[in-house]
Amino acid sequence: MSLQVISVPPTTDKEPRGLVVALHGWGANSQDLASVVPLLNLPDYQFVFPNAPFAHPHVAGGRAWYDLQDNNAGYADGKKMLADWLQSLPASTGVPLSRTILSGFSQGAAMTLDVGLSLPLAGLVALSGYLHPVSYPDSSVFPPVLLVHGRQDYVVPLSAAQKARDTLSAMGVKLQYQEFDMGHEIRPEVLALIRNFILAQQSAVKA
Repeated sequence: MSLQVISVPPTTDKEPRGLVVALHGWGANSQDLASVVPLLNLPDYQFVFPNAPFAHPHVAGGRAWYDLQDNNAGYADGKKMLADWLQSLPASTGVPLSRTILSGFSQGAAMTLDVGLSLPLAGLVALSGYLHPVSYPDSSVFPPVLLVHGRQDYVVPLSAAQKARDTLSAMGVKLQYQEFDMGHEIRPEVLALIRNFILAQQSAVKA
């Protein structure tokens, strides 16, 4: 299945140096994160913002990766759709997964970690999110992860991020963890951190 997307090409005339995929949160849609593209100042990257596959039960125009209020209904289907779609991207964009950053906010961050840890991606960025109770083989090789959370987040508590940090560290994931004095949001200082993380992974691929 193909997800509906907003695709933002590089502002240069060159082929994209990399691809950044951003997954929105519960009740938002693909337009929610698209406004951050100019703020990240990554003109040689292509950005893709997919709509989650399910309509939100209460928000008009809102989408969901699964239903948080109905025992996570649709979770398995949403996960498979996302994984299949991500693996189809190299054919449609010309950018391999090894030069693709998967990122997400809130529920989108949870899906980023859940699906992204199983794929040979350049890196994962999880903002204001949480970790599903999933397990991976001890022999797994994971992409590096940037985990960011607000100390005043009353939607997804800070403890969820700290638990994800500890779990990922125990799994052997190369992890960068940062807390900010903010709520359930993305502030300019977070965007600067994301930009630096993406550029660092670009350098690692070159090396």
